[in-house]
Amino acid sequence: MSKLKLKTNKQAAKRFKITGTGKILRTKGMKSHFRRRKSSRVKHSFDKMLPLSSANARSVRRSLPYGVD
Repeated sequence: MSKLKLKTNKQAAKRFKITGTGKILRTKGMKSHFRRRKSSRVKHSFDKMLPLSSANARSVRRSLPYGVD
């Protein structure tokens, strides 16, 4: 009897990226609201993806059993 396939959480697949070495990257929040009052340095920092903390990585890996396509 074959093993059941696990479903990928599509919400998590759109929010996170997995690097070749296995690190999980996330984007910053607060990007779209009140952009005019934020400094250009802050707005530039929104473009980068940051590594996910190890406390949250376990739950994200569980919702992405096969990585991100």
